Amino acid sequence: MKVALLGAGNVAMHISKALIKAGYPIKQVWSRNHQNAIDLALEIGANSISQISDLNSQIDVVIIAVSDSAIENVVSQIPVLNQQQLILHTSGSTGLSVLEKHAQNCGVLYPLQTFSKDHDLDFSTIPLLIEANHYRAEEQLLMIAKQLSQKVEKVNSEKRMRIHVSAVFACNFTNHFYAIAEKLVQDTDLSFELLRPLIIETAQKAMLNSPIAVQTGPAKRNDKITINKHLELLKNNPQLQNLYATVSQDIVKMYQSPDLSHK
Repeated sequence: MKVALLGAGNVAMHISKALIKAGYPIKQVWSRNHQNAIDLALEIGANSISQISDLNSQIDVVIIAVSDSAIENVVSQIPVLNQQQLILHTSGSTGLSVLEKHAQNCGVLYPLQTFSKDHDLDFSTIPLLIEANHYRAEEQLLMIAKQLSQKVEKVNSEKRMRIHVSAVFACNFTNHFYAIAEKLVQDTDLSFELLRPLIIETAQKAMLNSPIAVQTGPAKRNDKITINKHLELLKNNPQLQNLYATVSQDIVKMYQSPDLSHK
């Protein structure tokens, strides 16, 4: 099957390389910024196109890897190339219905991972959450997904949204807290390197156990004396002080619930 890629960002780059490795040649690349399309096309041996209407009639699969807010506008511009053409998007928080308005055969191929252009990943280990609008499209999507990854799950739009929110907490929010921690340490002329072993140990414990079971810290103990000392330290940064208080209160509440208070 011949593939066209609409988008040239982090997800597009990683998924294009995985597809090529699995034997699916990328024939065309489009991006709102045409130079980005040119750059990715040169890297993966494809042709860049400046207009979505320039999609070749021989394209079997069109993968939309753009920002969530742009998906519907992009899919609405895709010409009907053939009756078997499969249209996919890669978003975790966008429903399949956005594609169904415009495409006869469509689905979702959502890679549950964080991507950076300068960091290579083993795509075969990345969970792929898939959904399709009918059996034939699902068969085709399953065939592609299983050649890309060892971990493929059928997940509907509602469940995928919940998983995406979970991923924001587990990845984006957690990394933001790392950035806050880095800034606090740097304000003391110390190095963030001091915290890296702690970060690694925390992540490893979460990998091997339920995160609820391995929570530590003053809020878990409801140690009000220490919490208040920390809040006093942050008094010159009200926004950060409020964030610390809010998260601490949530932890206290969680571990004082009847289901967890005995643990």
